[in-house]
Amino acid sequence: MEIFLSRKSLPIWLLTTVVLAGILLVSCRNNNQPAASSGVSGLPADAAALATARGLTPDDIYGALKTYMPTGQHDPYIMISSGGQSGQVYVIGVPSMRLLKAIGVFTPEPWQGYGYGGHGDKVLAGGFVDGKPILWGDTHHPSISETNGEYDGQFAFINDKANARIAVIDLRDFETKQIIKTPNAINDHGGAFVTPNTEYVIEGPQYAAPLGFEYAPLEEYAEKYRALITFWKFDRVAGRIDQSRSFQIELPPYWQDLCDAGKKVSDGWVFCNSFNTELATGGIELGNPPFEAGTARNDTDYLHIINWKKAEEIFQSGNYEMMGGIAVIRLQTAIDEGLLYFTPEPKSPHGADVTPGGEYIVVGGKLDPHVTVYSFEKIMAAIAKGGHETDQYGVPVLPLDATMEAQVELGLGPLHTVYDNKGYAYTSLFLDSAVARWTLGGPYANLNPDEPWSLIQKLPVHYNIGHITAVEGDTASPGGEFVVALSKWSIDRFANIGPLMPQNFQLVDISGTGAQMRLLYDMPIGVGEPHYAQIIRADRLKPWQVYPEIGWDPGTMAPHPNAITSSEQARVERNGNHVEIWMTVVRSHFYPERVEIKQGDHVTWHLTSLERTPDATHGFAISGYNINLSLEPGETQTIEFVADRSGTFTYYCTEFCSALHLEMLGYMLVEP
Repeated sequence: MEIFLSRKSLPIWLLTTVVLAGILLVSCRNNNQPAASSGVSGLPADAAALATARGLTPDDIYGALKTYMPTGQHDPYIMISSGGQSGQVYVIGVPSMRLLKAIGVFTPEPWQGYGYGGHGDKVLAGGFVDGKPILWGDTHHPSISETNGEYDGQFAFINDKANARIAVIDLRDFETKQIIKTPNAINDHGGAFVTPNTEYVIEGPQYAAPLGFEYAPLEEYAEKYRALITFWKFDRVAGRIDQSRSFQIELPPYWQDLCDAGKKVSDGWVFCNSFNTELATGGIELGNPPFEAGTARNDTDYLHIINWKKAEEIFQSGNYEMMGGIAVIRLQTAIDEGLLYFTPEPKSPHGADVTPGGEYIVVGGKLDPHVTVYSFEKIMAAIAKGGHETDQYGVPVLPLDATMEAQVELGLGPLHTVYDNKGYAYTSLFLDSAVARWTLGGPYANLNPDEPWSLIQKLPVHYNIGHITAVEGDTASPGGEFVVALSKWSIDRFANIGPLMPQNFQLVDISGTGAQMRLLYDMPIGVGEPHYAQIIRADRLKPWQVYPEIGWDPGTMAPHPNAITSSEQARVERNGNHVEIWMTVVRSHFYPERVEIKQGDHVTWHLTSLERTPDATHGFAISGYNINLSLEPGETQTIEFVADRSGTFTYYCTEFCSALHLEMLGYMLVEP
């Protein structure tokens, strides 16, 4: 076998992988035998013996080589994943599937000192509900900021389904900068998704409730319960959501699920699926049909079709009501102004995924073996034709035969769909526990030799796959190397560690054509139930290794007004019972090392790291006071507390920073 590869055309990790895989796979011609059983020529004897002893197949060896990342080499892709009930966001390298960071978002995170006295406390407070601290979240759908429908690597957004909140993460330092509570709503599920230039962060609803989640009996569900979709205006310069320029649209009390923004030809529109057009209200204990039956009686539900650009014009014209501190375009206004349309979709759908060019919207119905493909061109023609029937709330319903392009039978439980750069779509099949690869038609038909709208392959995964993600697979320019199956169950895949088992992220190779998907790697993720993830090319990210200057405030992403730049400026000042401290932090000491205060003093403590070396992070913890900070190179943070406990307390560096790390401490003496 001869292999001709250009070092200029392939990254070194992939070049090594391909060469070694070629040697191994040529040597292992029988795919049903362990790798070493046919001789494994070209391998050192100890490697061949190891392959034999472990019973490794050629597929095993290929997977190992495809995912192995030698020390010092970096993954070419980064996956941003939700963390489910952990309330956090996780950063994972692809293809190594190494967990790189857990970003504290809705839940305090001690390693980052997030929520333990520093600026993270203010961020978390932004998500309090009517002043009540909410210190956990159910994160579902992260979204990376986009420019022209492609990831730009600047920001990420994540929703909290449990409490209807949105968070902003700055990808310069991978830290949460803002949490905002959604007015008038109690839950969200279809967020966060961005418009193609991140003009808005879309937060779709889930369970209907009276606007403002006020009390109303369920007997008045049809009249008093409603849903809301929120369009959060994002100020890219400030790196924050601007509520004053944001708006909501009132929707009927169906249970909206997931949304996706149109792109290219469909830019300006948003598509959301829904379920419970039956308006079921449960009550199994009263003899009523349970929700799982009551919400599945109808043959179809409604795909919501929303003209957000026109809605923006209506908002700017002032045709709205203020409710809960945000502008709300009422349902009747949305109908009268042509902002909202429905078309039938498979019942109990879960996913409305726009193709890279924006021509089609793919919807999978959990109780239908098909995915239904809608044509944006046909939708526009149906709207223009007019004369539609309406639902019971007066929303125009476009006929299915006027909006549908195709239906593709894939298997049991189709949920979500992502795309590659070769004209293929990939759909998760929950009940089949499989990934379906199928061909797109229309303008994509010339990208592959297969019949359009045809199933090509189903790859088993383990088990009950929910979401699916591909390399930039929901953008205008998808990649084509990997898919990750976010499998809900793991059962027998990993060591038994008790009844609560991890989720299973399974890496799938899609770099081949035709029936060439291959399962490469299982990654246990035992931190909650992650739901969705996005994979970005690592070269699109431009994160800092140290903050831009000494005295940087990550909370404002600007110089801190109380930063100091040398130990000579460190000091302790008293003004009545208010004590203010300016402290420097550097390997391997705090300055000052003694702080003497009195019980009852109000303490304001400014800490500045003088470090400029990457990874020279220090911690700062005060024993007994629930204070813990992480101070990255150049960072300044301020903490405030009342010294309500007298005694002798230490403060010390929690991050092993140097050979004299254990000596990096000080005493805080609180005089009774």
